[in-house]
Amino acid sequence: MSREVVKLNISGKKMEDEERRELKGNPDWMSRLPAELLDVPLWNLAIPGSHDSMSFCLDVSSPVLKSEPCILRVIDKLFPCWTRPCVSRWATTQQSVLSDQCDLGVRFLDLRIVRKPAAGNTLFFAHGIYTLMTLKEALDELATWLDDHPKEIVIVSCSHFESMTDEDHFHLVEYIITLFAKKLCSSQDIPTLRSCWSRGQQVIVSYGNQQMVLQHPELWMEIPYWYGDSPDPKKVIAYLEQQKHQGRPAGFYASGLNLTEDAPYVLLHPLQDMRKMTMSALSLLLCWASEQRPGCAACDVNILCCDFVDVRQFCSLVIGLNYKLLAVPRPVCRTP
Repeated sequence: MSREVVKLNISGKKMEDEERRELKGNPDWMSRLPAELLDVPLWNLAIPGSHDSMSFCLDVSSPVLKSEPCILRVIDKLFPCWTRPCVSRWATTQQSVLSDQCDLGVRFLDLRIVRKPAAGNTLFFAHGIYTLMTLKEALDELATWLDDHPKEIVIVSCSHFESMTDEDHFHLVEYIITLFAKKLCSSQDIPTLRSCWSRGQQVIVSYGNQQMVLQHPELWMEIPYWYGDSPDPKKVIAYLEQQKHQGRPAGFYASGLNLTEDAPYVLLHPLQDMRKMTMSALSLLLCWASEQRPGCAACDVNILCCDFVDVRQFCSLVIGLNYKLLAVPRPVCRTP
């Protein structure tokens, strides 16, 4: 066998191995971190997150949300068969169900909860339009995944709450507390991997309704989410750099690597979609992410969120940032 053929075989095997590892993902990466990181507060670790985590199951037969720009809602009433598929293409930012996202390594879920028209008391999710999957179905799936991975900790960010009543919030929080029970990490705790494992805690629920948070110690205040609000990746990076120089929040916070389009942009590009726009910018965004490090310094990152988390080894890259904490002595930090 020639040397060239051997090289090709070796190269092919490496590619197959990499593809196999990527398909397998990082379902238990937290339990495999070095012992030196087990007592680090979770807000000082690098954590992969998915932006608009439930957008993989948008319902093209549903109307545009009331919170969307007026021009979009007017056009939706006139030409729904054109508007809704267009919105769906641009609003779909994920392609995997929650359990698959968690298998890839995602540990921050961005859940935008809403009351869907003509759906009774059943809650759904939304991004531009409503989802097919209900909130109960999604949280039940997550609870099952957590049972299978007892040392993994997931941060669930509940936000938006369009058209929800006080009664809806009451029943939702009651369901969350009943479903996850002892797995919930209290907002009074300082969560580290070791402390959560010792108490059997696996879920941190960030809730974007202050009244409910004040009533329930099981809920955390809404986690700040930085995003550049631009379809230009250079502007997104410039915004994140500007925010970093102003100093990070004391606890959890998320940096969005996601691009953002507005209604005129969507209407002017009806045949394009979010995936194409994301793929064209992803190399630049991930290059910036690879240069970051977690920790307690003012410019350190915590949660990094991305669209289409199943591509380009995003989760593996973010998880790998944690090993930078081992390269130099960890500074003494005041606990938030």
